[in-house]
Amino acid sequence: MTAAVGLDPESARTEENPVVRAAVLPAVNAPLELIEIDLPQPGPGQVRVRLAAAGVCHSDLSLSNGTLRQPVPAVLGHEGAGTVTAVGDGVTSLAPGDPVVLNWAPSCGSCHFCGLGEPWLCANAMAGAGAPYARTADGRELYPGLGSAVFAEETVVSAHAALPLPDGVPLTVAALLGCAVLTGYGAIHHAAKVREGESVAVFGVGGVGLAVIQAARIAGAGPIVAVDVSAGKEELARKAGATDFLISAPDTAKQIRKLTGGHGADVAVECVGRAETIRTAWDSTRRGGRTTVVGIGGKEQQVSFSALELFHFGRTLSGCVYGNCDPAKDLPLLAEHIRAGRLDLAGMVTERIALDGIPAAFEAMLAGRGGRTLVVF
Repeated sequence: MTAAVGLDPESARTEENPVVRAAVLPAVNAPLELIEIDLPQPGPGQVRVRLAAAGVCHSDLSLSNGTLRQPVPAVLGHEGAGTVTAVGDGVTSLAPGDPVVLNWAPSCGSCHFCGLGEPWLCANAMAGAGAPYARTADGRELYPGLGSAVFAEETVVSAHAALPLPDGVPLTVAALLGCAVLTGYGAIHHAAKVREGESVAVFGVGGVGLAVIQAARIAGAGPIVAVDVSAGKEELARKAGATDFLISAPDTAKQIRKLTGGHGADVAVECVGRAETIRTAWDSTRRGGRTTVVGIGGKEQQVSFSALELFHFGRTLSGCVYGNCDPAKDLPLLAEHIRAGRLDLAGMVTERIALDGIPAAFEAMLAGRGGRTLVVF
């Protein structure tokens, strides 16, 4: 909680704490409200960031409809990049003027999972999401969506949640590094551990799916089969590196086996979060194949397997949180790929909008349209 939270609402409205525009979720399943909020200056260990851009991710939609828990009212948005404008006491790693990428799941470094070298499972990564960080003009406390709250002109986060942006990466498109690209890259390189020459099937060609396809291409995979419900995604998928594109159908697994020598894909990556798609991804892999689930589904999405098939096929099914990444270590590697032209961030963006365009972007995601939508400030 920042120092200004808990103060009289009027005392926060000063020149040091100017109001900023934000897209606020007043309640679960309620329409977003574009309003001015009172954002305090950073407290000890915090930084204030002026956003350059924010990606609209399916996880934001999941927060808005209650699939993922989030205290409300809240400012959503967790995939962002911007410039530090102020730092709180004790912050020495960043200074005003520094360009940063927001890390929505900063690891604490001291919990059981961090001790195991698995910072993506940090028990305290979501601590920031549960504490009010700002107020509405009428005094209501606001919570930061996934601890980041980047659907606003500015935000205040822990200094650990702001990673220095490597040289040579445009600030606006760098927002995609904060979620889609780290997740997609990590799904291939860390979770599935794709090797050169292995075949990969990617289910769902949204922002994360496009990052998965690019990461598979960088890993030297082939063939790379993209699957989506929308024929309009084919061009995006092929530009990212897909060698084949399929419209999702009852015989999708059979089609993938045909494209992979009759055996099935070595690796399937599911980016949708639906039981039916997870099952199809599993069915599309060869004996001994690996299925990595990146998509976030609701608890009502139940997937069933028989004991016999688990034995017979010898396949592996695994979840993947934030690409199983350590963002501080992986971000410089991604920057190298960007500078070398192997990773194309701008090609993932299919629409640039203002804050008031977020509801329409949510509708487009529900309809399965487009790649990544970017809010540009």
